[in-house]
Amino acid sequence: MSNFIAYIKSKSFRNNLIAAVCTVAAILLIAFFSLRYYTKHGEGLDVPEVKGLTISQAVSKLEELGLRYEIDSVYVSDKPPGIVTDQDPDAGTFVKGNRTIYLTINVTQAPNIKFPDIEFKSLREAQAILESYRLKLGDTIYKPDVSRNVVLEAFFGGQLIKAGEILPTGSRINLTLGDGRGNEDVELPNLIGFTLDEARFSLRGSMLSLGTISSEGIITDSATAVIVSQFPLTADTLIKVKLGSPVNITIINKKQ
Repeated sequence: MSNFIAYIKSKSFRNNLIAAVCTVAAILLIAFFSLRYYTKHGEGLDVPEVKGLTISQAVSKLEELGLRYEIDSVYVSDKPPGIVTDQDPDAGTFVKGNRTIYLTINVTQAPNIKFPDIEFKSLREAQAILESYRLKLGDTIYKPDVSRNVVLEAFFGGQLIKAGEILPTGSRINLTLGDGRGNEDVELPNLIGFTLDEARFSLRGSMLSLGTISSEGIITDSATAVIVSQFPLTADTLIKVKLGSPVNITIINKKQ
C-alpha cells in the first residue's frame, strides 16, 4: 500500500496522468470539430416558396439551391394542371443543404374512384364520406319521407348513381334527402280543366307530384290541352292523400 501511495506522489504518475487527460481532451475536440464539419453546423438555407409554380419552375429553383425533391400528385378541379399545390417543408423553413423537399402537383386528368355507399346515411355522415373520397357535395333537395336529413338518392350530371359506379375524383354529387314529413296528409286539389302548367303549379303548392299523363285522341298543342280526369279522384269535399303522392291525369285538346 505504501508503494502505491509513493507511486501516486511520484513525478512519473503526474506526467502519465497529464498525458492521459490531454489525450482524452484532444480526442473530444477532434470528434466535436469533425462532427461540426460533417453536419455543417450552422450552415443551411431557407426553403423557397414553390407553391403556385409549374413543376419545371419549382424543380429548377430547388436544384439551384442544392435541394432534392420528390413528387406526388393530386387532382384539384379549380386549379390549373401542372402546378405545385403543396410543399413540405413549408417555404421559409430552415433546412440543411441536400434536404428532400416533397412536392404535390395538380394532374391534368382526374383519377377515377368507386362511388361510396352513402344511401340512408345522414347528411353530415354522407358529406364526410364524400370528402374522404375527394368528392364534392353539390346541391341538396328534399322530398317527402319519414327519414329526416337522410340520403335517399345521389346524382352526378343529372344521372342517378349507386355505390360502386366509377366517377372522376373531384366530381360534384347532388343529393336527395328525406324531409321527415312522409306520413303527413295533404288535401288533393281538383285539376279538372287545368292546363299542364297550371296542374304542375297546383301540385307543387300542395307538395304532390305529377304522375302519368294520358291523352284522349291526338294532342296537337300540349301547352293548351286541358285535364279531363285525374286519379285519385276528388269528391264533393276534398279528400286527403299522403304528402308527395303522384296524381295521374288525362288531357284532351282544348275546344276552340
